[in-house]
Amino acid sequence: MSTSTASAAAPAEQATDTRSTVPQRKVRGRGERGRAASLASHGVLSVASLVALFPVAWLVYLSLGPDKDDYLHPGGIWSKMTLDNYTFVLQHTNFFDWLKSSLIVSLGTTVIGVLVAATTGYAVSRMRFPGYRKLMWILLVTQMFPIAVLIVPMYQILSSLQLVDSYLGLVLVYCSTAVPYCAWLLKGYFDTIPFEIDEAGRVDGLSPFGTFFRLILPLARPGLAVAGFYSFITAFGEVAFASTFMLSDTKYTFAVGLQSFVSEHDAQRHLMAATAVLVAIPVSAFFYLVQKNLVTGLTAGGTKG
Repeated sequence: MSTSTASAAAPAEQATDTRSTVPQRKVRGRGERGRAASLASHGVLSVASLVALFPVAWLVYLSLGPDKDDYLHPGGIWSKMTLDNYTFVLQHTNFFDWLKSSLIVSLGTTVIGVLVAATTGYAVSRMRFPGYRKLMWILLVTQMFPIAVLIVPMYQILSSLQLVDSYLGLVLVYCSTAVPYCAWLLKGYFDTIPFEIDEAGRVDGLSPFGTFFRLILPLARPGLAVAGFYSFITAFGEVAFASTFMLSDTKYTFAVGLQSFVSEHDAQRHLMAATAVLVAIPVSAFFYLVQKNLVTGLTAGGTKG
């Protein structure tokens, strides 16, 4: 009896040992990707990064060529690289005047534009006054007109206000472009903030302005960062308005100053490339300051109002 029991248990133990030696397949969790999919995504991202970085690297490379025609023969730049272009731009051009003008106009547009857009977006998001929907559509319609149509009436308005060739006039012009988009952006972001926060502020005795500045704006920091970055870029890189409304060469912004390297019969492209690289430094610094809030502000502001 014991012999038969032992002989019956032996196959069972062998089957158990066989199952234990068979490797178990790893169950892929939800959201996990296979090795092939991971390699493919990393390959696509690497190619996209190279495509995005190549123009910047090429511009830096061309800026190191000492001759204005080196862009026609870029292979010869490698053997004669120099920083003389940067030295010439910094010492013999109005680079620092352009820098001052660009920063004044860009920062002024950012502060005024974001303040106006934030108050507008908050009012439309929280208050139901007559015509609040039409207000947002009117702001959207203003974006439909091309710059060529707007230059003449804006010039007449600034001339009557004696704001031609002034920083304030150019800031107001840029605000007319940045505010509509930023108001829509911030309105969408304010819609994601619970209305109970406003009610709690009123219970604590805060006025509507106190609730807005002390409670809502700190919570809307990512949206404000996106609006500020858009306003800054809009003012920093715009050419048509700046070249029309700014008459003094010392008040040119960077975008207009770059045109001084190109004339009817000559083009100093090596100096233009060096200036363009220097121009990118302030924008990169501003982007570094607000980058933490950009993605959050862009995604949260995309909700339906």
